[in-house]
Amino acid sequence: MDFALDARTEELRQELLAFMDAYVYPAEAVFTEQLSQLENRWAWDSVPVLAELRAQARKRGLWNLFLPVGSGEHGAEYGAGLTNLQYAPLAEITGRAIHLAPAVFNCSAPDTGNMEVLAMFGSDAQKDRWLRPLLDGEIRSSFAMTEPDVASSDATNVQTSIVRDGDEYVINGRKTFITGAMNPNARIFIVMGKTDPSAERHRQQSMILVPRESPGLIIKRGMHILGYDDHDHGGHAELELIDVRVPAANLIAGEGDGFGIAQARLGPGRIHHCMRSIGVAERAIELMCARASQRVAFGKPLSEQGVIREWIAESRVRVEQLRLLVLKTAWLMDVKGVKGAHTEIQAIKIATPETVQWIVDKAIQVHGAVGLSQDFPLAAALAGIRTLRFADGPDEVHKNALARAELRRQAAR
Repeated sequence: MDFALDARTEELRQELLAFMDAYVYPAEAVFTEQLSQLENRWAWDSVPVLAELRAQARKRGLWNLFLPVGSGEHGAEYGAGLTNLQYAPLAEITGRAIHLAPAVFNCSAPDTGNMEVLAMFGSDAQKDRWLRPLLDGEIRSSFAMTEPDVASSDATNVQTSIVRDGDEYVINGRKTFITGAMNPNARIFIVMGKTDPSAERHRQQSMILVPRESPGLIIKRGMHILGYDDHDHGGHAELELIDVRVPAANLIAGEGDGFGIAQARLGPGRIHHCMRSIGVAERAIELMCARASQRVAFGKPLSEQGVIREWIAESRVRVEQLRLLVLKTAWLMDVKGVKGAHTEIQAIKIATPETVQWIVDKAIQVHGAVGLSQDFPLAAALAGIRTLRFADGPDEVHKNALARAELRRQAAR
C-alpha cells in the first residue's frame, strides 16, 4: 500500500483547495441566505449562487470526481475517472463544507450512488433518459429503500410490492427518510421492493425507476433529523406508492437483482460518506483550535487549559488513525473490488461516525453555548454525523457482521 498522492491527484487536490478558498467558503453564508428567500425552500439546487459555483467547477474540470474507473464512456465523458484511492483526499476536502461543496462538484448523495447504479446496471435507454441529465447536473434523484413498517436494517424486510402486469409493473408500498425527495427537481426515484416473495431470501427484491410525476406516487411529508429538516439538500421524505404503474423497461437489470444492486451501491456510498466525514472532523479541529486560542477563562487562554489540550491532541490522533483506515479501504476496493474490501468497509462504517461525532462534540464544548447555535456549523455537523450511524446500515448490524466474520476467520486458523 502506497498512499502517496500521484501527480494527477495532487494537481486536482491543489485546484480543489484553491477553489474552496476562492469560491465555496465565501459562498456558504450566501447560499444559506438565498435558500431562505426561495418560494419553495426544498428547491436548493435553484439557488443562484450554487448555479454560479457549479458552472465554475465544471469549467475547471472539478466535476463528477466520484465517478470511478470502470464507468466506461460515462467515466471518460463526464468524470475524472479516478480510483477510490485518488478520490479519497478530494472527497475529504469537500466534506469541510458538507452542506454546499459536494453539490457544487456534483458529488452529493444520494445522486452519486444512483448514478453509479445506472452506470453499472442500467440499460442504454435508462442511461440516456436518466443518467446523462444526472451527470450533467440538470436533475436530482432519490433512493427509496427504507420503510416505516419494518426493520430496514435488514434490507430483505422490504414489503413494497412490484408486480408485473403485462408491459407494466404496479408498485404499492410506503417509504420513509428518503433523502432529497422533497426537492421538486428530484425527477427520478430508484425504488426497491419485492417482485417474488416466494423466491430465495436474497432474490426476492428488485429495483425499478419511478418518475416523480407518476400517478399514485405521493410525497406525504418531510422528516426532521434531530430538529433539522435538511432543506439545504432536499430533505428526507415519507412516500406512499398506491398502484403506481411504470413501464416494464424501468426495471433495473432483472427481477431478483435488487439486493445485489443495493450491496454494490452501498459499498461506494459508505466509503464516500467516510471520506467526507474526515473533512468534517478536520474543520471541527480547525474551529476548536481557533476558539481555544481566542477565548480566555480563569486567567488564561483555553488553549492553555490541560483538558482542552487533551481534546485537541486526542482529536488529531483519532482523525489520523481514521484516515489511514479509510485509505486502506479505498486501496482494497481498487485492488480487490467491493467484495474484497467488505470487512474494511464495515470497519470504517463503524469507526467513522463514532470518531467524528466525538471530535465535533469536543469542538462544540470548546465553543461553549454558541457552538450549539447557527453561528457555527458544528451543531448541524453533529446532527449529520449522528445520522450516519443509521444511514447505509446501523452500527449494530455492521458490528454483528464484522464479529461473525472475525469468529469464522479465527476458527479457520
